[in-house]
Amino acid sequence: MKTFGSRIGTALTVILAGIFPLVGLFFTIHATSDRGAPELPVQLVSDAPAPFALETVTEDVLWLARCIYSETKREEEQELVAWVIRNRVETEYRGQDTYEDVVLDPYQFSAFNPGNPKRRLYTSLSATPESPAFVRALEVAHAVYHAPAGARPFPERTRHFYSERSMVGASKPNWAHGHTPVQPTSFKPDPRRFRFYAGVAAPMPVLSVRF
Repeated sequence: MKTFGSRIGTALTVILAGIFPLVGLFFTIHATSDRGAPELPVQLVSDAPAPFALETVTEDVLWLARCIYSETKREEEQELVAWVIRNRVETEYRGQDTYEDVVLDPYQFSAFNPGNPKRRLYTSLSATPESPAFVRALEVAHAVYHAPAGARPFPERTRHFYSERSMVGASKPNWAHGHTPVQPTSFKPDPRRFRFYAGVAAPMPVLSVRF
């Protein structure tokens, strides 16, 4: 005659024998479902520009760097000048809408004026490591070219500047009369070196001369 304890043991054995196959079936189905499910594609979304590298410098960035390098060798000032050039491109100032055309627009940036002996030097600058100073200008140009519009240090119609130190025979250019300089929200330049202006009316473009 079986004791009460042996009957309990027999009952547990029967119950477990019925449960174990069900547990195995669950894991088999679960593993099969995972293996058969399609993998979802991983999407990496980034608005950040590609890191600066000499071998990836575009023509736009190259022309931008040439111009800011011709105006100043100081990186903080180069950044502000670069924004002026970008503003001219984006507002199609004097009908020019590319960086090359803006830079070579006659009598806008002195180093590129027709007949200026420095013109050939600056137009021939290339993206090579032989000139560390120009490489830094390229880095500044790359950063400004790819910067979001919200990073603009002054209004979009800030498209003029002049350097008091470079003026010969006059205290300021004619176009600056009646206008108040704007103050950049980032670097504050020495006003004797650079003054920036917004809203100056655009004169009629001069016939482009390139050589």
